[in-house]
Amino acid sequence: MAKPSPTFTCTACGAVHRKWAGRCDACGAWNSIAEEAPLSSGPKALGAKGRTIALSDLATEEAPPPRTSSGMDELDRVLGGGLVPASAILVGGDPGIGKSTLLLQAAASFANRGVKCLYISGEEASAQVRMRAQRLGLGQAPVALGAETNLRDILTTLDAERPGLAIIDSIQTMWLDTVDSAPGSVAQVRASAHELVTFAKRRGVAVILVGHVTKEGQIAGPRVVEHMVDTVLYFEGERGHQFRILRAVKNRFGPADEIGVFEMTGAGLSQVANPSALFLSDRDTPAPGSAVFAGVEGTRPVLTEIQALVAPSPLGTPRRTVVGLDSGRLSTILAVLEARCAIPFAGLDVFLNVAGGMRVNEPAADLAVAAALVSAREDVAIPPDMVLFGEISLSGALRPVTQTESRLKEASKLGFSQAVAPSRSKTGQAEGMRVRQMPDLAAFVGEMFGAG
Repeated sequence: MAKPSPTFTCTACGAVHRKWAGRCDACGAWNSIAEEAPLSSGPKALGAKGRTIALSDLATEEAPPPRTSSGMDELDRVLGGGLVPASAILVGGDPGIGKSTLLLQAAASFANRGVKCLYISGEEASAQVRMRAQRLGLGQAPVALGAETNLRDILTTLDAERPGLAIIDSIQTMWLDTVDSAPGSVAQVRASAHELVTFAKRRGVAVILVGHVTKEGQIAGPRVVEHMVDTVLYFEGERGHQFRILRAVKNRFGPADEIGVFEMTGAGLSQVANPSALFLSDRDTPAPGSAVFAGVEGTRPVLTEIQALVAPSPLGTPRRTVVGLDSGRLSTILAVLEARCAIPFAGLDVFLNVAGGMRVNEPAADLAVAAALVSAREDVAIPPDMVLFGEISLSGALRPVTQTESRLKEASKLGFSQAVAPSRSKTGQAEGMRVRQMPDLAAFVGEMFGAG
């Protein structure tokens, strides 16, 4: 039997090399390549046989996993209904956005409901965490604190205490003495996450890991960490706004793309029960360039205001500034307006913003974006009691979107009386709503603004 050859992995970026080198060809880091033992050097090389796995068919009925409510409805919504025992959750977000505040409030809420909680901080001393807890009014919460980065000591403590929930802040500060690399490196983050997730499954302890993010907004470290855990949450928000959004991008125990909305106050994060009313500004006075989009985040319909400003450009290349929306999508909509509706934007600066710090990723926002752009260019206000939604194809046609009835119901609840939707949309019984169905963008622009 041939002897398995070792592999060499870059501890900075995770690239695999056939032999050792002083510099990684993938990321350019020096002295970051370390040897990894092959898998076949374990029991397989010794001739050991594995055990037979117990199999079952798809018709086997099992009870759903039990859930523990935190008492924070927005957090429970994002988790899929509550905390599942033995689950591993990864929470990422920008520095200073409020991740530690949110998780400290969650730990205190779970502890007050009888769940034994441990909060392990690798970035702050216990005294600093206590100061934050007192500032949030949680000084008397029965949460056990610890400040440690040695993962061996942390796992020994967790095994002795047997908590129901353990919060590790953060995974990038953890250090495993069996891995020969610095804390925060790819090898350390991967190995530490594997040990913690394995412990959670073996001992039935729910573990929440806090992760740093890169400048691109992705969780730092190897992507394999996101595959290891059961749930990946992103805590988003603009520093200039007091609103924060907890978004699920992966959830094995509930729907993905669900959001929870919080407001940052002097006493910590408070829940927002009606985010639609929060993201809408004063609608009494109609203003050109403003359109209300009836969107869906996960299972929740959310109304947001899309604002546009179009002005003559003194530059040779007009500016295209976008906040809260994909800039590529804006370029596509501008091209469709010019090609299919004969509305040029050459020589004009275009500024687009989603009010309230919300970020919209849904293609159904195309119609609202186009309406805001044409409204700003023609200086004609859209009726303040109107909502819009629909996807725009490259041919200028309006494509139907999902959950039309939920969008209309949410709009009617907030006082809107008319809506514009694509043709063939299943509007259902929209009480108090006058729905105008449009076949394409040219027809909408011609009826609303007399252009095109």
